[in-house]
Amino acid sequence: MKHALIKKKLARVDRALDQAIAKSQIPGAVVLARMPREGELLEHESVRGAAVHKPERIAMARDTIFDLASLTKPLATATSILLLAAEGRIDLDDPVAKVLPAFAERGKEGVTIRHLLTHTSGLKPWRPFHEALLERERKKGERLLCTPAAREAVLERIHRSSLVHDPGEAAVYGDLDFIVLGAVVETVSGQPLDAFASERIFRPLGMQDTRFVRLGDGHPELPDAERRRFAATENCPWRGRVLWGEVHDPNAWAMGGVAGHAGLFAPADDVLRFATAVIDVWHGRSDVLPQEWLRRFLTKNSAPEQTTWALGWDTPTPGASSSGRHFSPASVGHLGFTGTSLWIDLEREAAVVMLTNRVHLVAKRSKFELRATVHDLVMEAFLAE
Repeated sequence: MKHALIKKKLARVDRALDQAIAKSQIPGAVVLARMPREGELLEHESVRGAAVHKPERIAMARDTIFDLASLTKPLATATSILLLAAEGRIDLDDPVAKVLPAFAERGKEGVTIRHLLTHTSGLKPWRPFHEALLERERKKGERLLCTPAAREAVLERIHRSSLVHDPGEAAVYGDLDFIVLGAVVETVSGQPLDAFASERIFRPLGMQDTRFVRLGDGHPELPDAERRRFAATENCPWRGRVLWGEVHDPNAWAMGGVAGHAGLFAPADDVLRFATAVIDVWHGRSDVLPQEWLRRFLTKNSAPEQTTWALGWDTPTPGASSSGRHFSPASVGHLGFTGTSLWIDLEREAAVVMLTNRVHLVAKRSKFELRATVHDLVMEAFLAE
């Protein structure tokens, strides 16, 4: 009887996604969820709608590869920093300028790696670096975007920038913190961020289809057969095309597709593998990541007051969380602008992966409250009596 009730309740997830597609809030979605209960593993799969509407229509599939957008931050960058810290190659409370000396300009010498991870650095949350690079490219008449020179130009502008508040004073979510952290990983490890993350995170965790897509000179476009596995994103006015198999985020694109804040692509199963590994390490059933350090990274920061941030991860905001109403306080998660999310309930050992390509030819203007709705429907089914 209970299984029938759970199945009936989970059917509401498909209906919610179908309604969102009908209202042009999303073109399609893949939702995967799992939670152990009473000796059984409850699982759910929803695959709905289209991965691509233009330049052709391709149906969504379970193995569709999505632009994860800001899920790059916890999955690639924060986890890379975790590994380097566990090996003693960096100290989270060291100044960023110890690794990147130029970062100390204009009063930033007190900003630590921990400040970057918790979005308390005082750096401006976002800046349109791509626009400045586009203008330079037009004036000089030479290729700059998607080159190593563009990446260095972005970092140079951050190094030269001033803080908008004192380090540790406030938690303000933004991309610049993680662009800098990506550079920290590369400097300390001596490897490009994509190579380090692939070698140390994705391959050990069995995330076979998770990758950054490098752009620019020497990095040819994806073969058509490979690109057809990707969900398309925005019909970008300044790039003059539908983005399909190239990063949506404009600054990550300008930097060549590999950056600490965005650029990662993966199918839902790989994201669920990551979540499952996190749960297993947290509970001492796996050593694929160092447990002591994982627990540090997934524990909410105590300052500043009212912050919801752990180290690279968000935690539920009471009454106003994208995780919905049923994830326990011992949960962590993150969102991506393209329509992606991952929430992990460490207490219940539950994980919900929701990947959409909401910016593909539809309502980018939407508040996109669908994530909380879907999370509630999944958890209400899993917890049904």
